Amino acid sequence: MNTTVNLATKFARNTRFEVNPMTTVPFRGSQDTDLEQLKARLLRQLLNGDVTADLNVRLRRAANEAAALAWLEPYPLLVFPTLLEEKARVATKQLAKQRKVYQRSRRLLDAAVNAAAQPPGFVEGIDGEIDNRDCARLI
Repeated sequence: MNTTVNLATKFARNTRFEVNPMTTVPFRGSQDTDLEQLKARLLRQLLNGDVTADLNVRLRRAANEAAALAWLEPYPLLVFPTLLEEKARVATKQLAKQRKVYQRSRRLLDAAVNAAAQPPGFVEGIDGEIDNRDCARLI
């Protein structure tokens, strides 16, 4: 059998309280624009002068990485110039190393191409004819 029971409910007076949200990260609205202005100013100083396109790209990437790392610190404007200097130094060293590897590879490739132009066993005569006396030894 279904019986319905009505309960009398009593509510206490409404309680009001203030909510004070605690922020885990301080608001940095003005620091954001200050950091961008500092980044632009220091980057202009780095790019001033004779800078190649490769170095330009690497220095801009270094500035962005330094800004991202500085933003994690409590005082990003204080830390950023040193981080940018370190990142720029690393980027310049990497580019110099990459250029050395490219030049060395280019020399090796040129030497290989020149060596392959005259196969072993073929000697070019004075009048431009090919002497193939050593051809039998190669086969």
